[in-house]
Amino acid sequence: MARAALALAAVALAAIGAGAAAAQETANGEAIYSRCAACHALAYDRTGPRHCGLIGRRAGSLPGFDYSEAMKRSRLTWDAKTLDRFLADPMKAVPGTSMGYAGVKDSKERADLIAWLREAGSAASAECRNRPGR
Repeated sequence: MARAALALAAVALAAIGAGAAAAQETANGEAIYSRCAACHALAYDRTGPRHCGLIGRRAGSLPGFDYSEAMKRSRLTWDAKTLDRFLADPMKAVPGTSMGYAGVKDSKERADLIAWLREAGSAASAECRNRPGR
C-alpha cells in the first residue's frame, strides 16, 4: 500500500513539474513574442497578419491580409514543425516572403514561442475571443 501511495505521489509531482515547465515555456514565449510586436499582434493585422488562429491555418490564407505571392503559394499549414522551420529562417523557408526578419536562431526560443502562440493564439484565448470583428 505504501509503495502504491509513493508511486501515486511521484506521478502527481511529475505532472506538477510538467505543468510548471509548460507554464515557463509559454511565459518565455510571450517575452520572445515581444520581438514580433513591431509587425504582428494576436488579434489584429499590422504590417504582418494577426496570429489568432494561426495554428492549423494555411499560410497566406487569412482573408483581408495582403500576403506576398510567395506566401500564398507556399502550401504551408502552420503547425509546430512548419513554424519552427519558418521562424528559424523565414526567407529560406519561403523564398520571396515579405517577412524581412532574420529569424529566431535559438531552437529553445522557437519552441517556447510556438508554445505561446499555440496557447495565446487559440480561439479559446480571451484576446482572440474578444478581437474586433468577431
